[in-house]
Amino acid sequence: MPNNIIAAEIPKLPIAKWVDSAVDWMSIHLEGLFDGIAVTIEDIVEFFTNVFTFPHPILFILILAVIAYFAGKWKLSLFTVLGFLLIWNLGYWDATMSTLALVLTSGFISIVIGIPIGILCAKSRGASSIITPLLDFMQTMPAFVYLLPAVTFFSLGVVPGVIASIIFAIPPTIRLTNLGIKQVSSELVEAADAFGSTGAQKLFKVQLPLAMPTILAGINQTIMLSLSMVVIASMIGAQGIGVEVYRAVTQLHIGQGFEAGLAVVVLAIVLDRLSQNIFKPARKRRKAQ
Repeated sequence: MPNNIIAAEIPKLPIAKWVDSAVDWMSIHLEGLFDGIAVTIEDIVEFFTNVFTFPHPILFILILAVIAYFAGKWKLSLFTVLGFLLIWNLGYWDATMSTLALVLTSGFISIVIGIPIGILCAKSRGASSIITPLLDFMQTMPAFVYLLPAVTFFSLGVVPGVIASIIFAIPPTIRLTNLGIKQVSSELVEAADAFGSTGAQKLFKVQLPLAMPTILAGINQTIMLSLSMVVIASMIGAQGIGVEVYRAVTQLHIGQGFEAGLAVVVLAIVLDRLSQNIFKPARKRRKAQ
């Protein structure tokens, strides 16, 4: 009873109204910026889609198999061939290629934006103190919430799906880039200073190369999160295998949902293993075989 009295006396903060007002203001005053972003994302997605769908599926599978082999894993190459042949056989080839285009688009943009922000966090304590709480907020907010502003600013379709995926997937790249640079030995940094290295030389020739394993781990996580979010984004019109999963769930087609899920699993495993192994030194790849 006392709790109810206290709750009645304290007015509710109009957070929802504040957010709605901010969204309305941005929709009106930043319309040109959003249109430019939409056109850019559509062009990137269309480019990747055309690249993936232009060759015959067999030729594309062979290309992926060669990439997987040179990544250092003949087992991965075999799995890639069998997995993508299964996707083709089940009739989800075009949908999987659309999903792959969306994942690479959101992953590419996340990496291009995330690595510089991670470097900024490592170099500036003030920037880190501001950006780190934002990353905490982005990673703890339910993924479905990101769909709402994306749809508001970019309507339905591919673009809001990519935007939501970028927001959801970019924190690991920022965090691990920051962590990797901070973990570089201070003695090596001091040695670079002693030899008269500039800030750029120290960053690109000492810190980034030594931090690369940690940065690549962040990139790997970003790609995986992009894939998971792209499937969710099918609810707002993003094309791809997520549409098949969503349709199977809403219509209770268990078998169809399982088939579409298999396509997602194959794509996820291949992307995960490739992103883990493709940048490894040749010696490590041979040792892992």
